[in-house]
Amino acid sequence: MSLSNVFNIAGSAMTAQTVRLNTTASNMANAESLSSSESETYRARKPVFEVRQPDAIYANDELNDYGLSAGAGVQVTDIVESEAPLRPVYNPAHPMADDKGYIYYPNVNVVEEMADMISASRSFQINAQIMDTAKQMLQRTLTLGQ
Repeated sequence: MSLSNVFNIAGSAMTAQTVRLNTTASNMANAESLSSSESETYRARKPVFEVRQPDAIYANDELNDYGLSAGAGVQVTDIVESEAPLRPVYNPAHPMADDKGYIYYPNVNVVEEMADMISASRSFQINAQIMDTAKQMLQRTLTLGQ
């Protein structure tokens, strides 16, 4: 694998972390939205990541101890809704209450979402630093002959 592939791998990770940040922001924005029915209530969303398989050019790379070759990055394959239960609140005086007097809040845990946001942000920053380091290494390689 050449050093220039680092840019593709780190770039794919940055793209995946951007999707993660966007879904986290959407979850936090809808954390206090309420509904009169369970079916209409917002549910927290999470991206599903998958290793992007290397091209045929790199298929013959050396395998590690587990019989796996290096991946060619990461990709988001899906965005799934959380199966956690919604937060029903008994409030019969509320205008949006259902027949039983309940209103429903999303299953978004704001503390968990903040931790996810910090993690995604740091992962994005690390991949940006990886790209910067690879660029510096390539520039130094070009100056070796001078």
